[in-house]
Amino acid sequence: MAESFKYNQKQGAGGELHQTADNHHPTMTTAQGCPVSDDQNSLTAGVRGPAALEDHVMREKIFHFDHERIPERVVHARGYGAHGYFETVEAIPELTQADLFQRKGEKTPVFARFSTVAGNQGSPDLARDVRGFAVKFYTQQGNWDLVGNNMPVFFIQDAIKFPDLIHAAKQEPDRGFPQAQTAHDNFWDFVSLSPESTHMLMWIMSDRAIPRSLRFMEGFGVHTFKFINEQGEMKYVKFHWKPKGGMQSVVWNEALKINGADPDFHRRDMWAAIQAGDYPEWELGVQVFDQTFADNFEFDVLDATKLIPEEQVPVKVIGKMVLDRVVDNFFAETEQVAFCTQNIVPGIDFTNDPLLQGRNFSYLDTQLKRLGSTNFTHIPVNAPKCPMHHFQQDGHMAMHNPKGRANYEPNSWAGNESNPRECPSKGFTSHADNVDGEKLRHRSDTFSDHYSQARQFLHSQTQVEQKHMQDAFVFELSKVAHLAIRERVVSHLLNVDSDFANAVAEGLGFNEMPAAADAAMATRQDLPVSDALSILKNAPASFRGRKLGILLTDGFSGKLFNQVIDALKAKGAMYEVVAPTIGGAISDDGTLVKAQQKIDGGPSVLYDAVLLLTSKEGAQSLTTKPEAKDFLVDAHAHQKFIGFTPDVMSLVTSAGLADDLDEGWINLKDQAPQAFVSQLSTLRVWDR
Repeated sequence: MAESFKYNQKQGAGGELHQTADNHHPTMTTAQGCPVSDDQNSLTAGVRGPAALEDHVMREKIFHFDHERIPERVVHARGYGAHGYFETVEAIPELTQADLFQRKGEKTPVFARFSTVAGNQGSPDLARDVRGFAVKFYTQQGNWDLVGNNMPVFFIQDAIKFPDLIHAAKQEPDRGFPQAQTAHDNFWDFVSLSPESTHMLMWIMSDRAIPRSLRFMEGFGVHTFKFINEQGEMKYVKFHWKPKGGMQSVVWNEALKINGADPDFHRRDMWAAIQAGDYPEWELGVQVFDQTFADNFEFDVLDATKLIPEEQVPVKVIGKMVLDRVVDNFFAETEQVAFCTQNIVPGIDFTNDPLLQGRNFSYLDTQLKRLGSTNFTHIPVNAPKCPMHHFQQDGHMAMHNPKGRANYEPNSWAGNESNPRECPSKGFTSHADNVDGEKLRHRSDTFSDHYSQARQFLHSQTQVEQKHMQDAFVFELSKVAHLAIRERVVSHLLNVDSDFANAVAEGLGFNEMPAAADAAMATRQDLPVSDALSILKNAPASFRGRKLGILLTDGFSGKLFNQVIDALKAKGAMYEVVAPTIGGAISDDGTLVKAQQKIDGGPSVLYDAVLLLTSKEGAQSLTTKPEAKDFLVDAHAHQKFIGFTPDVMSLVTSAGLADDLDEGWINLKDQAPQAFVSQLSTLRVWDR
């Protein structure tokens, strides 16, 4: 039955539609609460006369519209957020006095925001880019912002270079393009002149840069922080988010087509999962180590271009984050949320990492520019959920000011809730580091090994992943117009691995190889492979949370369809129906199954696997539709599992794939639907 929408409405003299308030729709008002009688017409002097300046309804509406956009973030502009909670699964008072880690089972509200870095707000989700992974914990001792990425290292070692990095990565200033991509001269010019970027380049050219879902990527605090316990004892700590759904990425050609088919792919995926009750979940783990380890580790633990392999310091799981609620208003929450690395709580402290030290200044300064006032902490998504007592007052858009006479301290007025005092026993105390030295501008020589961990990361990948990295370098550098820049990049790669560098050079058509770049420190050849650095070595072996695309035509087997759906539900997986029309398809038993996608709007790139469930006549009718052939060709090229029945073979033949059927093509005539769905757990047919 068709949906019906009924309103109290009437037509105005000019043919405009007026919808009026009733029991289901409240009376519209201005922002001052004044009821609005007509929201379709401005106040004029006469029927066709000039507009009246006194029209406060129109002026307020236009005024607010003119100012409804705040400056987008310079970086991380393209983001998506959700609410949830963090649950402590293991109390660690011996490591930290941070309140949220004191009681097993305690739940702390959180808001998480995921983002790309380089693109503007309107850029597509599947850009090749590092992803921001920021979490705001509303703890009982104030807000703690863990502002990280989906990669554990970064491009630069000192925050003073951050403006240069972002200027180079953003669209070039004289032409305004390209955006949301690093495949251009400026970016590669900068990184080729910054050897410290080499390790991060290996990550950004890996599959980590094109995640299948925000739900299926790791997160990292990047920097080394400190844990401080009640006794004032210090340990170093690195933070890790591990997705319960496992890691998964897409291939590059798939990413390009997803951006065309659905530039909101990651947003839609997160929204749909939460709305369906399949709540995204991550474990929070920590690598904890002491000063002795730091002194003896191969690299400087304050260097943000380095990581500590999990084989050397295992990740200890201390909690989990569950995102179970979408925002009520995207602007009020996702856009106005203000993360600051400086937001820490007693029990957590900073190290002297020069990149972190600069971020602590930059983030607070950024919020003032974007949100227009030091009172951005009054915005609900930014406001702590614990009691707040201070003497800060006034300023633009102040929502909370001290009550009473006292707005300074020390003061001699009688104590009350709005007359707070410092608390040495519970208040935040910085760890007592010994600091002594000359004021100077100097990079420590302990930061000078730029290639060893880049080599370790490369060798830790599977052959499939290494090939993807090689192809990524070739693609990106093929967009660089200046040969000298391409040669400089390859000169750095020679210090990582000569075979890899030669493969990239061959892909770029070099006539001769450049000399290896001068290295401040020789590349270590003895670092062992770290399996934790590979996505495919840590594949989830599960189709849970993934989506099957089912191509239907009239006359499909209703029994087989229902069996597949039951098997998917048993595995915690999702599905969408794709059909020649959005109306759906009628099964062989006369049942109408509605479609979520029309064939030309639901390409196979949107799905983790596909099922071709047509009648012979339906398959034959699809042979004239290029988009139907693309559905098969792309699924095959992207190494996905493809379920089918013999009735679809005319379409398979028309797509030129009849001679290419392999173990990833699963004939449901020969295999039970449950077995088909079980096979999907390996996600890809990498041997294809």
